[in-house]
Amino acid sequence: MSLPDPDVLACEGVQVYAGTAGHSAWFSSDLGETWVHPNSHSGMYLEARVWCFAAHAGNPRDLYAGTDHGLFRFDQTTLRWTPVESPMQDIWSIAIDPRDPQRMICGTRPAGFWYSPDAGRSWHAQVAPGMRDFSEIVRGPTRVTQILFDPIDPDTVWAGVEIGGIFRSTDRGMTWTQLENGLVSSDVHGIAVSRDASGAKVLLATTNYGLHMSRDNGEHWTLRPLDSPWQYTRAVVVDPADLGTVWLTNGNGPPGNTGRLWRSRSGGDDWQQVALPGPLNSTPWCIAADPAEPRLRFLCTNLGQLFRSVDGGEHWHRLAHEFGEVRALAWRHVPPELGRDALHSITRRPPPPSHP
Repeated sequence: MSLPDPDVLACEGVQVYAGTAGHSAWFSSDLGETWVHPNSHSGMYLEARVWCFAAHAGNPRDLYAGTDHGLFRFDQTTLRWTPVESPMQDIWSIAIDPRDPQRMICGTRPAGFWYSPDAGRSWHAQVAPGMRDFSEIVRGPTRVTQILFDPIDPDTVWAGVEIGGIFRSTDRGMTWTQLENGLVSSDVHGIAVSRDASGAKVLLATTNYGLHMSRDNGEHWTLRPLDSPWQYTRAVVVDPADLGTVWLTNGNGPPGNTGRLWRSRSGGDDWQQVALPGPLNSTPWCIAADPAEPRLRFLCTNLGQLFRSVDGGEHWHRLAHEFGEVRALAWRHVPPELGRDALHSITRRPPPPSHP
């Protein structure tokens, strides 16, 4: 099977999005080779901290971003952000129901769940027994780091809280149960649902003390040590083409100054290191994959290095651009006709004055 041509993918409308901690959202239309940084006329505060992105394949026009200034919707036809009115201020995670692009769940700091049945026109706070809004460990507010619709049991939704443990909903996010039995740390960074070699369902959760696994739908968790000098784990992402293949990022802390990328082909039972080119400047932080093209994926470190793979993660190319700090990374196919005649609101440097 031939590999996808990056130039062809770019022409087909692949858009890549990076959310930074203090310089808002950036965009790339050439698979990360170059980036556009819209100014405040684009509708988003120029120095916003962007914690997460979410989009639905059935609605290529809209992209959502959770920020320290609330929820924003990006219109791909106008290339502009619009604030979405809500009772939320600091939004760290967004999940859109795969079966209904109108249904959204957001997670906040301090940690809490909010549900919208109508694409953000109305919002309802969800009760989550055991949720704490303050952590004595870090002397600061907790935050919902990830919300995930279960790919095997579609009525189930998972959430990780930093620092607050793991929560499960079996009614598509309407009610929640806290599950912490066996967690060595309640500092949860990411969560994923995979299948092991026998086809059984496996839950994976990343924490500051290491990777955890559950084989009973989250009722009990066990620590799964990595063959690594550090156990700090961050992103855990199931391959969009295969629930048995899982990707995991690991480093020596937040932000750290080095780290590793791991892959499991057994749903998380065994892990093999995958080489990234050159030295890393911090812990690998985000992995962006999409079922629209399973061979294409992006990775970033916490302090802004970028990597791209077009062969399903077998080999990685280091991109030239580096950000200061990246907290969110995503890509998706956008029909080329959307936004074709629109321009980003960017500040352009005026040409130097001519001298006679």
